[in-house]
Amino acid sequence: QEIRKVVQALEQTAREILTLLQGVHQGPGFQHIPKKCQKAREHFGTVRTQMESLKTKFPADQYYRFHEHWRFVLQRLVFLAAFVVYLESETLVTREAVAEILGIEADRERGFHLDIEDYLSGVLTLASELARLAVNSVTAGDYSRPLRISTFINELDSGFRLLNLKNDSLRKRYDGLKYDVKKIEEVVYDLSIRGLNKEATAGGGGEK
Repeated sequence: QEIRKVVQALEQTAREILTLLQGVHQGPGFQHIPKKCQKAREHFGTVRTQMESLKTKFPADQYYRFHEHWRFVLQRLVFLAAFVVYLESETLVTREAVAEILGIEADRERGFHLDIEDYLSGVLTLASELARLAVNSVTAGDYSRPLRISTFINELDSGFRLLNLKNDSLRKRYDGLKYDVKKIEEVVYDLSIRGLNKEATAGGGGEK
């Protein structure tokens, strides 16, 4: 019961961060990316406090017994942290960096930690969000961003290909990455057909 209460509070904070970051998809949203990321990081302060509370609700050695309670919200928070880091620097956040943002451990031995599969699930959700961002960038007249997203997603896809995914739900999520890659490729292809990719590489696209 107590675990559920904290998890509900975490879900509420995650919803607030998501609502905030969704603003980048709207027309003028690109100009406000730094401000939105800064605000999102403030919300992650609340997440860290809530995580501290969650850690006290069960014995440290029984993490996997209760894991199902917070697995979904933790994956959502990984995605949100990864999205913020991508918007700030266009790089992939490491598992260690996500753990730090959330105020938990990266190593299983050290207690409440970020499970590797939860991290990978969150990263796959990021891929879907970036596919959407690529489409919306074109609408906003930012033609260079989809090219950068395409490079990033292709590198991500190459990384996932090296993994031997045994987990069924993770395997299914990974299958969705192929569609994200395809969707972004279509955006890039459309830009090249219209000659807009030349303009983008020449520096005519939007700001990073």
